[in-house]
This record gives sequence, structure tokens and C-alpha cells, in this order.
Amino acid sequence: MTTEISLRLRDLKPEYQRLWNICEIKPENLPQTQEIVAKICSHRRRYQAVQREINVPWYFIAVIHNMESSLKFTRHLHNGDSLKKRTVKVPPGRPVAEPIKGWEVGYTWEESAIDALTFQEFDQVKDWSLAAQLWQIEKYNGFGYRNYHPEVLTPYLWSGTNLYTQGKYKSDGKWDANAVSAQIGVAALLKILLKVENLQIPLA
Repeated sequence: MTTEISLRLRDLKPEYQRLWNICEIKPENLPQTQEIVAKICSHRRRYQAVQREINVPWYFIAVIHNMESSLKFTRHLHNGDSLKKRTVKVPPGRPVAEPIKGWEVGYTWEESAIDALTFQEFDQVKDWSLAAQLWQIEKYNGFGYRNYHPEVLTPYLWSGTNLYTQGKYKSDGKWDANAVSAQIGVAALLKILLKVENLQIPLA
């Protein structure tokens, strides 16, 4: 008899808080993490413009932007597809509305970002504590690690830190126990962002 894994925020919140408390950026990954954060900060105004529209924290948008598009403003926030047309990868066919400036131009990054974030109902989130944000971001990427490979903490959050070594989905549904994520995860980025931007995020 298997025990059903809870994916509810109220059940997982203490775990995220505990992991955050013991999470440390690996020294060899610190320069790359700082470089990404510096780039994020240089685009803060663009992220804040989206925040003003839908009340989602700018740094939350920024770390997703890095994970999905390597901070490229020519890509959909949903999944990194080109802004020249609707998304192809999951979620496909987004945004549903046609580009404001027409198909010759394609979508602006901002209209795509707003669609991606409202599609995930981030504009309706009430709990923006740190643990809740980590849960929301893991949910955004998918709970495949929790459901099928609980021995590996999702690299989407923890890559680049002491909490991740190896094992990853190389593509949707394609698991490789020996693969190592080359990305810097969200937690490492937030550790630096909290300091350099003096962010006041409630812990619980």
C-alpha cells in the first residue's frame, strides 16, 4: 500500500522553509549566480512594469524568466518559445489573443509574461512568503520530481546549491538519473537577490 504524496502548500510549507534554511550556494557556482543576478537587476524596471499590471513580485517574475528563457526578452515566459508566434511547447497555443502589434512584429515580452503569469493564476496569489513562493515556482515547473523521483530535489529550485547533485528530466517525461542540471536554480538566485536588493520577503 502506497502513501499518497500531498502537494498542498499547507503541507509542504515547513519543508520548503527547512530546505531554504540549510540551502547554501556551492562556492564554484557563486560567480555565475552573481552574474545572473546582476543581469536581473539591470532589467528590474521591465519586471516591475509587469508587477504593476498584475501584482506579482518583480523578482519572482525575474527568476522564472531566467529558468525558462535565460533572461532573453525575445522568448515567451511560459516556456522559452519564440515570441514570433504562439507557444508550441507546454503550454501550447499561448497567448490566445493575437499580438497587440500584429504578427509581423509578434508578441512583446510584457504581453506574453502577463499571459503566462495570469494563466498560472499568480495574479490571484495571497501568500507571498518565501516558502510559498518556492512552492509556486516548483508547481509552475511541475511536480514530477516529487511524484516520481522524490530522492532528487528539483533542480529548478535547488541546482547550484548543496541540496542538488544529479538526476534530471532532460525533456518532458524523459528521466536521466545521471544527468546534471547546468542551470543555477531559483533558490540560489533568491539567496543573492535578497542581499543585493535588500528584499523584504516574509519567511512564513
